[in-house]
Amino acid sequence: MGDTTFANGRQLDVICLGRLGVDLYAQQIGARLEDVSSFAKYLGGSSANIAFGTARLGLKSAMLTRVGDDHMGRFLVESLNKEGCDTRAIKVDPERLTAMVLLGIKDRETFPLVFYRENCADMALREEDIDESFIASSKALLITGTHFSTEGVYKASSRALEYAEKHNVKRVLDIDYRPVLWGLTGKADGETRFIANAQVSAHVQRILPRFDLVVGTEEEFMIAGGSDALLTALRKVREVSEATLVVKLGALGCTVIHGEIPERLEDGSIYQGIRVEVLNVLGAGDAFMSGFLRGWLTGGDDERCCQLANACGGLVVSRHACAPAMPTLAELDYFFNSPIPITRPDLDPALNRLHQVSVPRKTWQPLYIFAFDHRGQLVELAQQAGRDLKAIPELKQLFIRAIERVEADLRENGVQGDVGLLADERFGQDALNTATGRGWWIARPVELQGSRPLAFEHGRSIGSNLIKWPQEQIIKCLVQFHPDDEPELRLEQEAQLKGLYEAAQVSGHELLLEVIPPKNHTSDQPDVLYRAIKRLYNIGIYPNWWKIESQPEAVWEKLDELITERDPYCHGVVLLGLNAPAEELAEGFRHASASKTCRGFAVGRTIFQEPSRAWLAGEIDDEALISRVQSTFEFLIKSWREARRLG
Repeated sequence: MGDTTFANGRQLDVICLGRLGVDLYAQQIGARLEDVSSFAKYLGGSSANIAFGTARLGLKSAMLTRVGDDHMGRFLVESLNKEGCDTRAIKVDPERLTAMVLLGIKDRETFPLVFYRENCADMALREEDIDESFIASSKALLITGTHFSTEGVYKASSRALEYAEKHNVKRVLDIDYRPVLWGLTGKADGETRFIANAQVSAHVQRILPRFDLVVGTEEEFMIAGGSDALLTALRKVREVSEATLVVKLGALGCTVIHGEIPERLEDGSIYQGIRVEVLNVLGAGDAFMSGFLRGWLTGGDDERCCQLANACGGLVVSRHACAPAMPTLAELDYFFNSPIPITRPDLDPALNRLHQVSVPRKTWQPLYIFAFDHRGQLVELAQQAGRDLKAIPELKQLFIRAIERVEADLRENGVQGDVGLLADERFGQDALNTATGRGWWIARPVELQGSRPLAFEHGRSIGSNLIKWPQEQIIKCLVQFHPDDEPELRLEQEAQLKGLYEAAQVSGHELLLEVIPPKNHTSDQPDVLYRAIKRLYNIGIYPNWWKIESQPEAVWEKLDELITERDPYCHGVVLLGLNAPAEELAEGFRHASASKTCRGFAVGRTIFQEPSRAWLAGEIDDEALISRVQSTFEFLIKSWREARRLG
């Protein structure tokens, strides 16, 4: 599309107007929708998927629609924000609920879906929701066909087109034909993709002249052209529109038609699709459009636009969801440069890892983490004091109050940093529940405390336990690992860690590995930790975080080099405490002060040991405990900042 010119100096690349709702995807593949027992929740709606996908591909995208004043509406806006999509034009509708879709995956050709869109928020978009200056701030405006299907959204979309025409904003139509949304099927039949209808065809033909780019499947161009013969339909479209036409041909790829419709599609250029095994075609068209727009809006020619479009569509059909399945540029680069064609993207470990780590993730400031995931140590303290073990959950809730005060002091004093905690399920579930949802760094352990070889608290089926974890909680696993362990022990530990890593890849949770080489080992060399981490990388384990003991400066240099080389997506390292005196930990902070991968500390007993003993023994009250914990925690933060010369 080298002849396409866009207005210069625009704040946005593309505004997407249309559907925004929640997709609930059946997790049992092969089941009838009647028999499905659980669903996964994703962002959905064609326009929203495209806004999400183009943002993920590096474009400055924005969404223009409505959501309900409800939890699902907030989820959708937050999801778009996290991806970098502009959401200021999403209106909150106080009277209507956010749209929802239930989807099943019965087999490669059968995808039952039910639209819950009766009087939903996004279909209440009105002319007054369309701001002229906002439309004028973009290079392009994309609208999907559904938002011409009723009088209200037709007027709103037409107003947006008027402003786009006035301000030289390129107009893009994704035909996105869903017969059920035009009232042509039963309400529960969202799966049917094509029903010929003269009224719909005439309706679409009235808007076609207003677009510069029209994209659709063969069936969608048939409805647009009012014929069940594709070439005849395309000629009818060309009679009313001079737009560039992009026809999606499924597994064959696509073709781009700029001028006269050819005698046969094969007479033009057919840009081949990619060969992958299909899991789920839902969302493939939105991914295709996202890739095409990435090429189109960055000056790519037809071949480049279609390469990106076909690859995005191909990757999404091999995955479970729509929007979250959208690839990043890093994934596409890996995919295009693979020496062997990737026909099962869902089984390629490197590609799956890139899909986890190359998406937008939270950027953490220096991390000040209070680790109280201890179980055995606190049980011992409670027993020594003659206290019931029910006191331990109460104690951990008091720790949360101490963290709240520390965070408040940081904000009040303008100190840059994020607080966090490590808490266990056994005694700390209430604390985890209280902390979750605040934006804190939160991790919880899975290891059976003191186990060597490594064992998990809930047995080997670690993945089944992760299902109930909030997504923001990080998996923490402490392993007493030595690269020179006798082979049977080492291989058992490595197998456990590999299984945990693979479970985290599936669940989407981040993973922190706390590696502590056992003391008094027969092979006790100064580089043992470095070699342990290198070994884990060598066997294909890439945790998002490492947690290690303080190291000499020379070791930090080697660790920085190793982590940066092996995993540039790694968030970094946090320092553990091992109940060392606070002054000793401060010295360790100084040794790590030049490290670029060391991001903060995660200290426990140094902070809580003595105050907890005194509280459990009845020597101090709640307020004194909180105050003592806060004091030591803030001393460590001060020491960290002094070591880093942060003022």
